[in-house]
Amino acid sequence: MIVAERKPLAEIIDMVKDHKKILVLACRGCVTVCSAGGEREADILASLIRLGLKKEGKQAEVATGSLVRQCDKEYIDGIDQWKGQYDAIVSTACGVGVNFIANLRDGDHVYPALNTTFFGGSAEQGVWREQCAGCGNCVLHLTGGLCPVARCAKSLFNGPCGGSVKGSCEINSDVPCVWQNIYDRMGTLDRQKELSVSQPIRDWSVGGHGGPRKQVRDDLTV
Repeated sequence: MIVAERKPLAEIIDMVKDHKKILVLACRGCVTVCSAGGEREADILASLIRLGLKKEGKQAEVATGSLVRQCDKEYIDGIDQWKGQYDAIVSTACGVGVNFIANLRDGDHVYPALNTTFFGGSAEQGVWREQCAGCGNCVLHLTGGLCPVARCAKSLFNGPCGGSVKGSCEINSDVPCVWQNIYDRMGTLDRQKELSVSQPIRDWSVGGHGGPRKQVRDDLTV
């Protein structure tokens, strides 16, 4: 799941301060699950924008709408229902959704309401933790299902750095050393010997360092 959090209100107000008709567009996907950009959050943000603009002596019509997902053309075409009605769109989707709308609406001002933070999972109520870096070449089969790219502060590939203390990361003692966790888990699985095999230098180009990535499934294309 993509995890995000709302930008500071002052930053959002500064984005839209010169617009008169604003649509706050919610996404009913990942950002709804992490309580950052769903319909409820969009309604709250719209009210805050109205109040923020009023405080600065400005007035604007601020409405809300929502799409099932803002990252899927099957659903994003639904934005046509608001075409020409607003001079600014504030998207409460992740950065992918903002990009999708901007790609489809050359003449519309499109602004992000959220900061997209990471791919994560819900650890407990109100707490999400990063679990995946979307690095393009998954190694979880080598590390017992625990990701050293996302969960090691240094993204080390062949074991810990040597700076961990009692199973905690040297960067932050509140963060478990994932390599300690990997070692312990591989021991439980009777697979620790596999960790003695050094992994080759990684090709980071598949992780976004080679430019924007694209995936094509020929069996799904029309």
